[in-house]
Amino acid sequence: MRPAESRYTRLHGIGPRQQNRLSRGHAARHTPNSGPALCAGRRGRIRGNAICGAGLGARHVCLSQSVSQSAGLRVDFPATQEWKRALLAETAIPTPDSLTFVPLDFEHKTLPAGLAEAGFDWRARAFFGWLGVVPYLTRDAFRATLQAITQLPTGSGVCFAYALSPESMSPARRKAFEALAARVAAAGEPFQLFFTPEKLDSELRNAGFHSIEFADSERLNALYFDNRSDGFKLPPEGLGMMAVAWV
Repeated sequence: MRPAESRYTRLHGIGPRQQNRLSRGHAARHTPNSGPALCAGRRGRIRGNAICGAGLGARHVCLSQSVSQSAGLRVDFPATQEWKRALLAETAIPTPDSLTFVPLDFEHKTLPAGLAEAGFDWRARAFFGWLGVVPYLTRDAFRATLQAITQLPTGSGVCFAYALSPESMSPARRKAFEALAARVAAAGEPFQLFFTPEKLDSELRNAGFHSIEFADSERLNALYFDNRSDGFKLPPEGLGMMAVAWV
């Protein structure tokens, strides 16, 4: 098992080829792009897209193929990205010519520095999908990334998953959180950053975002899992929270 694959298995409790129903559910709400229903009506304004961080879905391929005249970037931790590219090769999933892979550790290199090396055009509107990353970051790294995105032209945006502050959780949600937090800490990547929706709204507005929307498990179920034949839904006490913000 490659080091990056071992890391994924420790963090998620399963191997990448052994996804259980819940993991597939989270993958479904992340594919083919980050929050498609939340971002309805905005796609036509976007000239570039970047998928930043965790996940094994092929949404970076879907985005680069579906957004007209879009330049796509797949930003990820260097070792993890190398492993994911090997998986793409093994499964013969083609990548479009418009897609660029960008190795980047958010804690040691800023988003502008990493994207500059990939030839990213900061003069054009862009949308960033940033899922499965924010809870593991320091506040400084999180703020630096937000500030970089708000330097883009009006109409640019970001969608990311975030972790609720434990003290704001119900007992059932707190129990689920503590189990997950123990697992990722044991894997050497503890959760570091938590928000209430109110505090996150303040962070985003202070960074320069103007249109902000949040979605919890109930909203995500309505958007992605309504009327499924197998009845699958994210649990009501789920830990997944999503934010979408526009410059």
